[in-house]
Amino acid sequence: MNLEIITPDKKVFAGEATAVTFPGTEGQFQVLNSHAPLVSTLGRGDVVVDTGAVKQVYTIDGGVVEVLNNKVLVLAEAIL
Repeated sequence: MNLEIITPDKKVFAGEATAVTFPGTEGQFQVLNSHAPLVSTLGRGDVVVDTGAVKQVYTIDGGVVEVLNNKVLVLAEAIL
């Protein structure tokens, strides 16, 4: 799936991912390839991006995520 992580200042990540784990405001959740459409708020915590080869961790200070048609867009308030 295609993933973009964007803050008000810059684009932090853009590329392919096999799984992404998010710090939802109601608890942690994971998005995999071909996930159902979803919009969720995010709390402070780690966004773990699994590209298949490596795992990258970005600590965010809240935001929102949209999943639609194998595209994941994360609008993060800030990267800590």
